[in-house]
Amino acid sequence: MSNPLVQAFFVGRAAAEILTERLEFAITDALSELGKWDAETKEQLRQFTEEVMERANKAAEAVDAAQTTGYGETGSAPVDQQAMIDELRAEIATLRTELQRFKSGNSL
Repeated sequence: MSNPLVQAFFVGRAAAEILTERLEFAITDALSELGKWDAETKEQLRQFTEEVMERANKAAEAVDAAQTTGYGETGSAPVDQQAMIDELRAEIATLRTELQRFKSGNSL
C-alpha cells in the first residue's frame, strides 16, 4: 500500500466494521438483559399472584369452617336487624353526647 489515500480508506473501513460489530454485541447484550429482566418480573408477578390467591383461599376456607362448626358470630342465629339498628343509634347518641362534653370542656 503505497498510496496513503487508499490506506486511509481501508483503515476507516476496518474501524467502521469493528465499531459495527461491537455495537451489535452491545445491543444484543442489552436486549438479552431486558428479556431476562422481563421474564424474571413476570415470574415474580405470577408467584405473587399465586401467594395472594392461596392466602385468600385459606382465609375463605377458615371462614367456611367457622360457619359450619358454629364458631364465631357468622354462623350463629339470625340477627334481629331492627334491634341492631336501635343499638347502633343508641351508641351514636352516646358518642355525640360525649363529643359535646369534650368540645364544651375544651372551649373554656
